[in-house]
Amino acid sequence: MNTQTIKFLSSIGNYVLLVLGVIWISFRRPPSWDLVRNQMYEIGVMSLSVVAITGFSTGLVLAAQAFFQLSDKGLASATGLMVAKAMLVELGPVLTAFMITGRVGAAMCAELGTMRVTEQIDAMRSMAVDPMRHLIAPRFIAGTLMLPLLTAFSMIMGILGGYLISVYYYNMPPNTFLDPLPIHIKTFDLVSGLIKAFVFGVIIVTVSCYRGMTTTGGAAGVGRATTNSVVICYCFILIGNFFLTLALNNSYPYLTEFFARWIWL
Repeated sequence: MNTQTIKFLSSIGNYVLLVLGVIWISFRRPPSWDLVRNQMYEIGVMSLSVVAITGFSTGLVLAAQAFFQLSDKGLASATGLMVAKAMLVELGPVLTAFMITGRVGAAMCAELGTMRVTEQIDAMRSMAVDPMRHLIAPRFIAGTLMLPLLTAFSMIMGILGGYLISVYYYNMPPNTFLDPLPIHIKTFDLVSGLIKAFVFGVIIVTVSCYRGMTTTGGAAGVGRATTNSVVICYCFILIGNFFLTLALNNSYPYLTEFFARWIWL
């Protein structure tokens, strides 16, 4: 086994240990509320404008393409349904995760990487301060909470964008756009999108923090680590989205029965 393979396997093992460690700390010894609140503001509130633009423009494009492709076939009434389904199940979670990776994940990696190469993290350990609890756990908790909320906001903006261009540009009656939604949109569609957003939040925060905490090589190393973290997050999001889609679709009957019983109770 060559050195590169050993290094790769060691990196995977260290990453898994970091994920397990931050989950344990988050539930066993959670960080102070002030640290979590600051990260929630940075990840959530400060990302609203980017997420709104992304979701709204995506809804505009989806509606324009759907109406153009379907109108000559007499299926223009399905425009609203196509926009809503796409935003709820796929495009909302994935595009929001991409935007958060570029805006927040890169910043996390660069910040922790700078602290690493300037020995600030070693100084924290020397003062008996756990970097996992004070640096990573607040970002983990905030990221896993805010990604589903940002995704839901992106979904709403996408559907709103599709509605506006369909009604006010293509002169589609509002009822034609809205009436199919409560019939064909299921609770499962929304829940599956939010589950994906939660998993993507875990991926973004843990990968970005791991690459930041393992940065070496000074300023140039910080740049390389930041670039690598963004690329790795994008790859993990795309691959994870595929496997999550298969898993959620295969579990559709069981989840539907569970939600029906829960809502009934």
